[in-house]
Amino acid sequence: MNKLRFFIFLIAVLSFGAVTNITAQTSLQNISSINVDDLSDQQVLQLLQQAQKTDLTDTELLQQAQSRGMSATQLQKLELRIKKLRTKSNASSNTQPDSTQNQLGRQLNYKPDTTDTLYTNKDLFESLKPKIFGADIFKNKNSSFEPNLKLATPLNYIVGPNDQLNISVYGSSLVNWKLDVSPEGNINIPGVGVLNVGSKTIEQATALIKNKLAANNYAIGRGTSVQVTLGNIRSIQVIIIGQVAKPGTYTLPSLATVFNALYTAGGPSDNGSLRQIEIIRNNRIIRHLDVYDFLLKGDQKNNITLQDQDIVRVPTYRTRVQLVGEIKIPALFEVLPGESLDNIITYAGGFTDSAYTARIKVSQVSDQQRKITDVLEADYKNYIPLRGDKYTIEPIIYRFENRVVIKGAVFRPGDYELQNGLTLLQLIDKAAGLKEDAFTERGTITRLKPDNSTEIIGFNVKDIINKTVNIPLQREDIINISSIFDLRDKYTVTINGNVRKPGKFAFSENMKVEDLILKAGGFAEGASTNRIEVARRVTDADPSSKNSSVSQVFSVNIDGNLKPADANFVLTPFDIVSVYSLPGYEKQKTVKVEGEVLYPGSYTIKNKNEKISDLIARAGGLTASADAAGGSLKRDNFAILGIDKNKTDTASINAERYSRINRLKKSYKDSTNTTTDTVQLRNNYVGIELDKILKSPGSKTDLLLENGDVIRVPKQQQVVRVNGQVLYPSAVVYDKSKSFNDFVSNAGGYGPDALRRGAYVVYPNGTVKGTRKFLFFNNHPSVKPGSEIYVPKKSESKGNTAQTILGFTTGLASLGAIILGILSLNK
Repeated sequence: MNKLRFFIFLIAVLSFGAVTNITAQTSLQNISSINVDDLSDQQVLQLLQQAQKTDLTDTELLQQAQSRGMSATQLQKLELRIKKLRTKSNASSNTQPDSTQNQLGRQLNYKPDTTDTLYTNKDLFESLKPKIFGADIFKNKNSSFEPNLKLATPLNYIVGPNDQLNISVYGSSLVNWKLDVSPEGNINIPGVGVLNVGSKTIEQATALIKNKLAANNYAIGRGTSVQVTLGNIRSIQVIIIGQVAKPGTYTLPSLATVFNALYTAGGPSDNGSLRQIEIIRNNRIIRHLDVYDFLLKGDQKNNITLQDQDIVRVPTYRTRVQLVGEIKIPALFEVLPGESLDNIITYAGGFTDSAYTARIKVSQVSDQQRKITDVLEADYKNYIPLRGDKYTIEPIIYRFENRVVIKGAVFRPGDYELQNGLTLLQLIDKAAGLKEDAFTERGTITRLKPDNSTEIIGFNVKDIINKTVNIPLQREDIINISSIFDLRDKYTVTINGNVRKPGKFAFSENMKVEDLILKAGGFAEGASTNRIEVARRVTDADPSSKNSSVSQVFSVNIDGNLKPADANFVLTPFDIVSVYSLPGYEKQKTVKVEGEVLYPGSYTIKNKNEKISDLIARAGGLTASADAAGGSLKRDNFAILGIDKNKTDTASINAERYSRINRLKKSYKDSTNTTTDTVQLRNNYVGIELDKILKSPGSKTDLLLENGDVIRVPKQQQVVRVNGQVLYPSAVVYDKSKSFNDFVSNAGGYGPDALRRGAYVVYPNGTVKGTRKFLFFNNHPSVKPGSEIYVPKKSESKGNTAQTILGFTTGLASLGAIILGILSLNK
């Protein structure tokens, strides 16, 4: 018995599900009438959002559109629109992930919520359906039309049961009553009696109360006044039927209007009328509400206050037409009898600025199919819209019927009106004439031929100006008069060397060397005014001669104060002027001594051949605690590269310097995996043996000083630093009895990735010594006080060691087999 009940229950559930599914499928509308070209990007975007919320791919979405009746042509257009939006989304999310342009990407990357039933039960293609004008007003959360219960009591308010009246008597008599209206419509005034106010307006009820009080010895009108207001507001029941989203009986405040009731019921449905809404009271239609009156004119004369048991009925629409294209509000519009196409255009806000208004294409419903009709602008007021009409307002053609264009060396280039008989000379005059730099030998007219191809018509500008030739113009002619500067390279001259602002400058006629030096800010300190070189381009070189000149070089002497002289050298375009330093001019060079000397500090080099030993002597010699063997020389990379940064331009210095340094950094980092900061620091040091230099001043190791050198003499060192691939990098106390490996052991020993054969020692004076390989043994360098031991890291293996060994052994075995085979054949 229980199994039978379960079986019956299961059949009922399945049957209900099947019926529900059939109902849901039949409720889905056919979308064969949708034109993808009429859809905005926002509509397609909403479609993609809803598809993602239901876990549909783009392919599945297109399949559903096909099953709903969309044609193959429209499907192809929809696919292209989707791909375009996807591409835009990916581009914006990759380039500007936090910008407002990425909003599209965020919207398309929506992750569906499995509990979101709002969209799973909603028509997927809802966003593609044409908008019904005025329907959104009842779906907008910001337009709830809730009645304001804090307003002053309207005089036409009808008093009913459960209302509360506040009666205030003031003047000669003072009293305040709050009286509830009984179900019979009565109030009981204390000391006065019962008074019926039901179904009376507030104004009528106030008059009755005044008369009742006057009849009971209240001096009304003779120093005593009465004020009646509404206290608690009763609730009423309103019935909403017809084509609304949620028909039924609703309990509303007694101040509610028709709009309040419609909003509560979700507004008219897609088939509901917005223009013939009926308000029924006591079985009689008392008003017709037209929502368009409110939307277009703000008129609420028929938005009356409802009473208890009123009925609001929304019938189906009679005639509805659609406007698309260049109209301000493209939508579906409901048409009442007697309205014309001109009225509908007004409802849609009128044409856009780019609309073609002379004619509108109308797609009409015929007996068994549709047909196209054109409505001329003169007939807009007479054309009566028909059921199912679709009006398409097309854009104007982007072309000009009376335009000519002039470009180039005229004072006012641009577009001009083509007047009857306009000639080229007249157009030049309209453009305020030719500029002084106009090229007068030739101009061109680009003319549009009857087949929309173009041709070029040349003319002599001088002949036009002299009126010896006159050319009439045609529509869309484009006149171009070039400037002489447009037809040649930009003329420049260059100045290098000892001037304050070297570089390229614009060339001017009759420019002299002195003028160019002034443009460059004048001479720099130490510049020579004699033997200034000017290099000039050669235009007549002999290509058959190996010794032909590639430039002409002139030597010029000028006045140091740049005074004009008779024999000034005149420059030509592209000349290069070079200003050199005075012979023997030297800027002061400073060096620095730090550490254990008697007078540490900065010193200025006195002679070009001043050496390290000379500087130590000028610094008073070493102190008693100095470690001469650990003395070091830090030299700027300019000096290491042999560059005088005071006599070389910045670009050359940087190019040479960074090329060298980057090579050093790369090689050092590849072998040791050390940071580039460390490399830069160590590359600045030059290994010297200060103790030997001081014993033999002037020897080969006693280096000449360079600008920026820093000589540091440390105290006697007592520790050795151990860094790199050791288990515990640290400083170890120096002991001459310890070997290289002993110091490494004191730092925890070698790490698992240590490259032992690459270990090296950096001595206090900046010199470096590496480990040498002898047979299978590593011969490490000696360690001195203040040294640093560095153990680099092994390079990463580029292949599987086991596979490499296996391949190698397999190859050897194969080779051995081949050799054995050859030997056996020889036998």
